[in-house]
Amino acid sequence: MEVIPAIDLLKGRCVRLYKGDYERSQVFSENPVEVAKMWADQGATRLHLVDLDGAKAGKIVNLAAIEAIRNNLSIPIEVGGGLRDRSSVQQLFNLGVNWAILGTVAVEQPQLVQELCQEFPQQIIIGIDARNGLVATRGWLETSAVLATQLAVQMQELGAAAIIYTDINRDGTLEGPNLDALRELAAAISIPVIASGGVSSVTDLLSLLALEPQGVTGVIVGKALYTGDIILKEGLKAIGPGRLQDIPPNFDFSNFA
Repeated sequence: MEVIPAIDLLKGRCVRLYKGDYERSQVFSENPVEVAKMWADQGATRLHLVDLDGAKAGKIVNLAAIEAIRNNLSIPIEVGGGLRDRSSVQQLFNLGVNWAILGTVAVEQPQLVQELCQEFPQQIIIGIDARNGLVATRGWLETSAVLATQLAVQMQELGAAAIIYTDINRDGTLEGPNLDALRELAAAISIPVIASGGVSSVTDLLSLLALEPQGVTGVIVGKALYTGDIILKEGLKAIGPGRLQDIPPNFDFSNFA
């Protein structure tokens, strides 16, 4: 299971929000490139970037920071926030971004999602951000009447490569992931699901392993990495490649003599 560090961009800085509240942001670094390099150096196999300004504005705002991160890293990156037309998605792919994450348009313009999935196969990820099971849009500022599981099934049919599921009420709270909601979503579809929101400890990471057989293939970790509640290398050891539980046990009982 992939452990994917999150870098949330607000006015060119690396921040974290509390439950998606722009008024409750905490700045962790003025230099997102250095943060990105730090996570890559610690073993990250992928980075998750969110343009928070873009999510509110409906267009890419932090393009310079995204480009700088892409130019300074070799690992794959996924980017979301404000991608509501084809040109914005194309702009990211021109920079060398590996996956574009669509959120609001999944609800408001499913035809556009289908066209983009056909044009950029396996490069379109759908970000489903839910509040009490209902999909939120426009930078989490609005809540729709669409059920998260209903949207996931529709997006799979349209050709999405994966679903990132964020429980807004857990995001930035360090209260643990919403396992029940993730289980329900993963059971409804066959494409990969990436968990997001509330992960606070290695114990939380381990709890997600029970959902791996259902298709939860990764977890995005934000605040817990920045506060030190999770050390990335330890998280990778817990659930990543070569994780401890996959190492064959040593049954040489002479060791205990």
